[in-house]
Amino acid sequence: MQKNTLNSKRNLIGWVFIIPAFLLIVMMYFYPMIKALILSFYSGVGANFKFVGISNYIHMFKDKVFMQALKNTFLYLIVQVPIMLMVALILATLLNDKTLKLKGLYRTAIFLPCATSLVSYAIIFRSIFAVDGIINLVLIKVGILETGYNFLAHPISARIVIIIALLWRWTGYNMVFFLAGLQGIDPAVYEAAKIDGASSIQSFFKVTVPLLKPTLILTAIISINGTLQLFDESVNLTYGGPANSTITMTHYIYDVSFKYVPNFGYAAAMAYLILVIVAILSFIQLKVGDKRE
Repeated sequence: MQKNTLNSKRNLIGWVFIIPAFLLIVMMYFYPMIKALILSFYSGVGANFKFVGISNYIHMFKDKVFMQALKNTFLYLIVQVPIMLMVALILATLLNDKTLKLKGLYRTAIFLPCATSLVSYAIIFRSIFAVDGIINLVLIKVGILETGYNFLAHPISARIVIIIALLWRWTGYNMVFFLAGLQGIDPAVYEAAKIDGASSIQSFFKVTVPLLKPTLILTAIISINGTLQLFDESVNLTYGGPANSTITMTHYIYDVSFKYVPNFGYAAAMAYLILVIVAILSFIQLKVGDKRE
């Protein structure tokens, strides 16, 4: 009887600690999500606010700006995410070498961009790729260009600048995950591979990559989720231009909500489409990565 009373007290104390956090999560996350879902079936503002059913969802696929934003976002995802993860994995492998000197300095230098303010680094990249920026100065000096090229005024080059900026800022972030995973691999595995005659490249693809599969899946899901919600680079670096050629989905959601005539219902519908896309891609990755040998 005394044991049951003690267990009940422990359970009660556990609930006392859990309930405040649970209520905060419900109020700050689940309640707004449910309200946004309901809002997505409405349109207009003020006296014109009315129920429109699934019209907002249908309108999305007829909205040329949104479709352009969708294409841009997936372009960034398809090009930037694989390159970033591969570079991060290679850097992590190199910096995991026990014989390498100044490892701490290199790791800090590569990770440092993650700690940079989003607005600050956007301004830096605008300056670097400006007509009179350092990139144009170098290209003119080596004879590739005669006059400065306006990278941010042309659709293709503006997208490339955004991809470069994303690689610069987030590669170090993913490298930290890979470093943590590499340090959990027994060095004896590499020694055995070396005894069997495996080269460094063979060890990388046959040992490192398979053993880091859970970490690869985690970083891929985080990176895809982040890219689909890309906002700061589009807003601060290119302002979505030229002619919406670099605008992202979240940037367009912001414009619909606060820049144009407010239409929060339509913005909520677009936000839920992003949620569905993220959920589907995450599910596919988990299923593909869950193949047990």
